[in-house]
Amino acid sequence: MFQDLGNFNSSKFQVSEFILLGFPGIHSWQHWLSLPLVLLYLLALSANILILIIINQEATLHQPMYYFLGILAVVDMSLATTIMPKILTILWFNAKTIGLPECFVQMYAIHSFVGMESGIFVCMAIDRYVAICQPLYYSSIITKSFVVKATVLMALRNSLTTIPIPVLAAQRHYCSKNQIEHCLCSNLGVTSLSCDDRTINSVYQLLLAWIFMGSDLGFILVSYALILHSVLKLNSMEAISKALSTCTSHLILILFSYTVIIVISITHSATMMFPLIPVLLNVLHNVIPPALNPMVYALKNKELRQGLCKLLKLDLKEGWC
Repeated sequence: MFQDLGNFNSSKFQVSEFILLGFPGIHSWQHWLSLPLVLLYLLALSANILILIIINQEATLHQPMYYFLGILAVVDMSLATTIMPKILTILWFNAKTIGLPECFVQMYAIHSFVGMESGIFVCMAIDRYVAICQPLYYSSIITKSFVVKATVLMALRNSLTTIPIPVLAAQRHYCSKNQIEHCLCSNLGVTSLSCDDRTINSVYQLLLAWIFMGSDLGFILVSYALILHSVLKLNSMEAISKALSTCTSHLILILFSYTVIIVISITHSATMMFPLIPVLLNVLHNVIPPALNPMVYALKNKELRQGLCKLLKLDLKEGWC
């Protein structure tokens, strides 16, 4: 896909590299942000690795719901790793240059992993819908085969539909400007430097967001609305509480993730007035969910808490476990 990106025609590309300036408006002291960012990154890696170890070691967690959680952990670590090493080299070593091929590859990876995260949320919503609304059919519908097929489908969907984003960006004519007021290669940030019309880039990204991210969010909201409707029909308060507790952690993560995406889209139009806001939100969106997801599940899920306590050799009789 990217084999032509390394052989740029000098008549088309007047610049050979981009310069990522970092966080706009705070260049003189932005290196201080490296401390909270590296802590978030290390927390994301360690917490998600713990989740994977717990799921692997605990036989009781070898269920579709936890398989999806494990896949989400891998996607989250990949998303954070796509951007954090480069951001930290910018903040620590002032290494701001990035080649065009590397920039386009990073652009592709970011969009693919964000879309994959959204797709896994859809799979988790399906899992909870069948478990609560169609419990008698759960074991026959949500199988290991279903997990594999759903994951492969989402991976293909996001890896293929995001190919045009970097390819279209590579078609633009970057004639003189090469300084990006950002820490990463975002599609709009890169193509805003082009000297020719970039309408097709913006239109495709907008269509991709509405068709896939929008449909994912709509499907998730409908699923949980049906779950809530089904749960409220139960006569037992204990059953209602148990059913809702399995969905609360999903909803927290989903609402946080999509809320930030919506806020980024809205604030992007205010870039000229407050350029720091969309850049900071964009970076935090790629590093906070990977750090937050495992903690939310560990706090809300009894089986995961018990698995963590066993792994850390804590007393299972303690209140938290």
